[in-house]
Amino acid sequence: MEFNSSSPRTIPVVSTFANPFDNNYDDTNSLTGVNGQTRKPIALWPGMYHSPVTYALWETRSKTFERFLDPPKDAPPQSELLTKTPKQSRTSILYSFSSDHILREQYRDPWNEVRIGKLLEDLDALAGTISVKHCCDDDNTTRPLLLVTASVDKIVLKKPISVDIDLKIVGSAVWVGWSSIDIQLEVLQSTKETSDTSDSVALIANFIFVARDSMTGKAAPVNRLSSETEQEKLLFEEAEARSKLRKKKKKVEEKKEFENGEVNRLEALLAEGRIFCDMPALADRDSILLRDTHLENSLICQPQQRNIHGRIFGGFLMHRAFELAFSTAYAFAGLVPYFLEVDHVDFLRPVDVGDFLRIKSCVLYTEHEDSEKPLINIEVVAHVTRPELRSSEVSNTFYFTFTVRREAKAMNNGFRIRKVVPATEEEARRVLKRMDADSLESNKGKSK
Repeated sequence: MEFNSSSPRTIPVVSTFANPFDNNYDDTNSLTGVNGQTRKPIALWPGMYHSPVTYALWETRSKTFERFLDPPKDAPPQSELLTKTPKQSRTSILYSFSSDHILREQYRDPWNEVRIGKLLEDLDALAGTISVKHCCDDDNTTRPLLLVTASVDKIVLKKPISVDIDLKIVGSAVWVGWSSIDIQLEVLQSTKETSDTSDSVALIANFIFVARDSMTGKAAPVNRLSSETEQEKLLFEEAEARSKLRKKKKKVEEKKEFENGEVNRLEALLAEGRIFCDMPALADRDSILLRDTHLENSLICQPQQRNIHGRIFGGFLMHRAFELAFSTAYAFAGLVPYFLEVDHVDFLRPVDVGDFLRIKSCVLYTEHEDSEKPLINIEVVAHVTRPELRSSEVSNTFYFTFTVRREAKAMNNGFRIRKVVPATEEEARRVLKRMDADSLESNKGKSK
């Protein structure tokens, strides 16, 4: 697989709309890009789902992606694995918000910050590009691997991201297994007050990609990774610890079914829910049933939302899930929510063009330990529904954590987050599963 090594280290992101007030505006099928170069017509773009970032990545690495669009027929798989360094896959992209007002408007939210949903799209697109870079074998005669997002381990927002200040995303492969790759991305935004690199980190994300043979669909080995610097070695160790934690979570979930203590925890959770169902007039007014926090969206997946493999772009699904989660938190709290983190995302099965997708959300539980920063834990589940077959399968699960904006809370002195209670055993089990996963994660953080 060939990769254009002459690509610039930092890829500039520009708006995907021409400015109609610009003297050079030309309403044609191609637009003018960086340094006056004409961008490729839409017909040559990979897939048809595009944002400023996917556009910039395509422009920079067209040769690599053209091989995905038209892979060599009957080409053999990669015969020998290479050893690569994180530096070889490191990629950064730059949003010139301060000078490109069209780009700025594409990313602005109502609070003059960057739209998190669009940022999630971009993170997924960049992580995919980095996985491709790591798996390149510099051989045009071999067939490329099929690289898909398996999960998002964690995305943590460390500070608000302004849409008026230039933004940079930097990422690389930090760990590899036999067929999996851990990609870590950092969103950086510096001000005069935060010139230090550590202070400029606004968000950290970890994506897990898995490799499949593009012909057989079976798991395929990926190139090895050799960490060189102390920081790279530290990131490798942290990623390996996350991998072990993921396996531990699976074992914990399997054992839960056979533990007597699980029954007691379920009963405790269901006690208040039974009062709501059997004696609603006596139910706690500071609580609400989980089922009463539900919201839902439905859509038909369109060709314009596909990626270079012909499947629905994972970043698009994350964007839609985030928007629904945000709306759920807003309707629940009654105040404007503030995003804190993506706790976990599972990509359980691919979503295809034409699929009928139902996206359902609810508030799983709330946390009140910090009255100034109450936490709202949202679950979003995407179902691929096939009415003609009378079937519905879960394709994705997303877990988000929100709080409420301080300025909104300050205007409402009597504000309180309500407690969410399950009414059925199935709901209670979902709550406990997520609580246990969060507990494992927090214990891991304390042990560092």
